[in-house]
Amino acid sequence: MQNLDEYSITDAVLQSQADTPNPRTREIFDGLVTHLHAFAREVSLTEDEWLSAIRFLTAVGHKTDDKRQEFILLSDTLGLSMLVTAMANRKPKECTESTVLGPFFVTDAPAVPNGGDVAQGAPGELCFVSGHVRGLHGEPVAGARMEVWQADEDGLYDVQYENLEAPRARGVLFSEPDGAFRFTSIVPRPYPVPHDGPVGDMLKALGRHAWRPAHLHFMIFAEGYEPLVTHVFRKNDPYLQSDAVFGVRSSLIGDWTTHAHGVAPDGSMHETPFTTFAFDFVLAPVRA
Repeated sequence: MQNLDEYSITDAVLQSQADTPNPRTREIFDGLVTHLHAFAREVSLTEDEWLSAIRFLTAVGHKTDDKRQEFILLSDTLGLSMLVTAMANRKPKECTESTVLGPFFVTDAPAVPNGGDVAQGAPGELCFVSGHVRGLHGEPVAGARMEVWQADEDGLYDVQYENLEAPRARGVLFSEPDGAFRFTSIVPRPYPVPHDGPVGDMLKALGRHAWRPAHLHFMIFAEGYEPLVTHVFRKNDPYLQSDAVFGVRSSLIGDWTTHAHGVAPDGSMHETPFTTFAFDFVLAPVRA
């Protein structure tokens, strides 16, 4: 491997990893090296630009901690997360589409009974959410585990606050025997992804905004069905056509209806405005 030039070096690197024990590992790294080298040649990458990229990735790593995953944010804003999600979740067209997980999911969300309060004090306008979980052929899915989370009225998730004593605007509930679910929460609002770090600097350099349309996250698990990671978006949101992480699908857009006052879905009477939202999820059966 002597006297390599800008063209022959790619084959030399590929040859060096020819004995990789795991075939899939070799396939991935062969593709990575091939396309990475081709990219550098295509744009005539300079040493200064290469060093800037190294510094950028280092800054992304330094910004990442147990409350913020800057690498996921980078993947999201480059469209890579949604690309991987789309490839990994091909399913019948009748099923609810998947979209990105996002960087603010946590595994210790509190249990909430059907009809309970997911907001738990998060600031925002009262919202009653309901719907059904069904299978591909319309069958009700009972006992589906539903993880729900969202940003508050100020565009922040609970994990972005420093001194919260307990989780809020997130919870875990289970669908009823007929597949129904319901809970109270707050009306989602559009918000910018965190842009005070290197990913924000990248977006600014590219002339892009950091905003996401208003949405509510769901992760659903049920025996015999493929897991679903998705979120639903508010109709007429100004950022539906320019989501910073490319996650919007037309089938995931729903109507939030505002009521000036009156009887809410749970039978309670309200003299002040509240909102209702209903959405049904269709799960794909586990593939053989």
